[in-house]
Amino acid sequence: MPRYIVRRLGFLLLTLLITSLIIFLITQFLPGDVARIILGREASETAIANLRTELGLDRPLVVQYLTWLGHFLTGDWGKSYSTGLPIRDLVVERLVNSMRLAFLTMLIAVPLAVGLGVIAGLKQDKVADNAISVGSLSVVGLPEFVTGLILIHFFAFRLHILPANSSVPLDASFRDYFPMLILPALTASLVLLAYITRLTRAGVVEELKQGYVRTATLKGIPRRRVVTHHVLRNALLPTITVIAISFGWLISGLIVIENVFNYPGLGRLLTFAIDRRDLPLMQAIAMVTVLVFALANLAADLLYAYLNPRIRIE
Repeated sequence: MPRYIVRRLGFLLLTLLITSLIIFLITQFLPGDVARIILGREASETAIANLRTELGLDRPLVVQYLTWLGHFLTGDWGKSYSTGLPIRDLVVERLVNSMRLAFLTMLIAVPLAVGLGVIAGLKQDKVADNAISVGSLSVVGLPEFVTGLILIHFFAFRLHILPANSSVPLDASFRDYFPMLILPALTASLVLLAYITRLTRAGVVEELKQGYVRTATLKGIPRRRVVTHHVLRNALLPTITVIAISFGWLISGLIVIENVFNYPGLGRLLTFAIDRRDLPLMQAIAMVTVLVFALANLAADLLYAYLNPRIRIE
């Protein structure tokens, strides 16, 4: 097990190094001149050249990459081209907001989806299975902004029990910002619901066909114990990986949902940086996103190894 952990940590570091290079190259070859975008169309060539020198954009790409990576690793992420604010403070603030939304979404989506998937698997091809399949697929088929607008109309405008706007103030307490997270979290949960449900159902159905389930049943072990102690332990292994990937998506992939609810998350900050060609801000957000994805997958791998004896033995 320790060797497995060390190997996974090595892969994580290698992944971060390769993705940092990819992120840097992609942002460098985006169309448009950063200096001209900052100064405007009417700026002279001399002013643009001076700004490029000031920002270090006239240096070789290798030097730019090593300088940027070194500063990023030491915590000096620079200042945003468009706002002039420290990038690290800006990204961390939005990351905290995205983490709040991601955790609440997971608290709603994972138990609900896994529970429905288990029920559907145990009731294969019966009324409950068909109802869960049709219902979950119908919900996930709707675009995110449509689902969000429906929830806003029902809970905010009809029932008046939840706010339609999720602009969380910086100094808001938990009691103040929690109601603002519910509708975005419900919208994101409905997006994840069908995928996790169907994957869990498939795992349960597959495990119920295994010989050890038949043997345990013939030995007189109660079916509930067989399901909870044996079937679910194996059936949920692929689901763990999907949940980890979904958590990474929730950190920066909720661009549509964040814009519908005006939520100040990391995804919305990314669209802001892209619109203004703010290269350092884009690079920092992309690196933080990759780091979250890598850590989430590392956690999933470790949990997978804990639940799977074959990996522990190896």
